[in-house]
Amino acid sequence: MTEERCAWCGTHPLYVAYHDHEWGVPEWDSRALWEKLVLDGFQAGLAWITILRKREAFRAAFAGFDPAVVATWGEPEVQRLLADPGIVRHRGKIEATIGNAKAYLRIEERGSFSDFLWQHVGGHPVQNRFTGGDIPTETPEARAMSKALKAEGFKFCGPTIVYAFMQATGMVNDHVVTCHVHDRVAALG
Repeated sequence: MTEERCAWCGTHPLYVAYHDHEWGVPEWDSRALWEKLVLDGFQAGLAWITILRKREAFRAAFAGFDPAVVATWGEPEVQRLLADPGIVRHRGKIEATIGNAKAYLRIEERGSFSDFLWQHVGGHPVQNRFTGGDIPTETPEARAMSKALKAEGFKFCGPTIVYAFMQATGMVNDHVVTCHVHDRVAALG
């Protein structure tokens, strides 16, 4: 008997592993959340598999997603990244990442980036019980988080990107109820 999964993950081994072990698992670490938000921003207009395939190259190119390092970068680093075939070479997204690192650090000066994000779901994962086609692409919570991020200076964080981020980081459990991962992820919340 095959385990049932969310339809979006298909059968590609990289997608299946990501779906089964990462997607929807609550993430509380501020730096890990920032990395995922950056990667979701780079994914805009592309398939997520493209980002998964390049994730290690992104980590290498962006100093392990250390916001304190990335925030110091300027045009020389932008040029280096634009020449890096291992990542998505998009000037706007690269420059946004540098600006987002600065915004992240400003938030961290006042408190936790994790708390800043998780407040939009009351500090606990939202446990949805979707059956398939009823999964939204954005929600009022995603719109509020997007607005708050933009007010802090973040870019590439519209409501659709933010909702995908919320799904991936377990702020919402959007595994369909028939998915073998749904209950395991729900128990983590």
